Amino acid sequence: MIKKEFKFFYEAYDSIVELAKEDAGLLIEARKSTQNAYAPYSHFQVGAAARLMNGLIVSGSNEENASFPAGLCAERVVLASVSSRYPGLALKAMAVSYQNINGDSDRPIFPCGICRQSFQEYEHRYKQPIRLVLSGLEGMVFVIPHAGSLLPLAFTAEELG
Repeated sequence: MIKKEFKFFYEAYDSIVELAKEDAGLLIEARKSTQNAYAPYSHFQVGAAARLMNGLIVSGSNEENASFPAGLCAERVVLASVSSRYPGLALKAMAVSYQNINGDSDRPIFPCGICRQSFQEYEHRYKQPIRLVLSGLEGMVFVIPHAGSLLPLAFTAEELG
């Protein structure tokens, strides 16, 4: 038997004021996008904003549905928008924020499993890591240099080959 270890590294900031200008600007856009969310069931509004390699910013929000599996997370809304509107153009970074109507919005949240798999696929497709900036409407900010690190031992295209 061989024991192996997975290590995960991220940066933690006390607030948006500590971030690099580019990351702070992207997080501001994600926070604005929470206002466009359609979340009548959970009242948990998520916004995401991505900076493409050419500097363009594309944003989106979560879209719930009475048939819960049919909803879309803000991260996947943005990934789908980018790949259909700007095919061949990779993402450099994505910021994700949220507004919890029923509670606090003061700490980072992490992408769900489907979003993690989607990030993994997108990074594989474009051979480019995606930097994640995660925060609520206020408070701490986590920066993850490589979105794929959120899904160790992922199912990838190599398994299909």
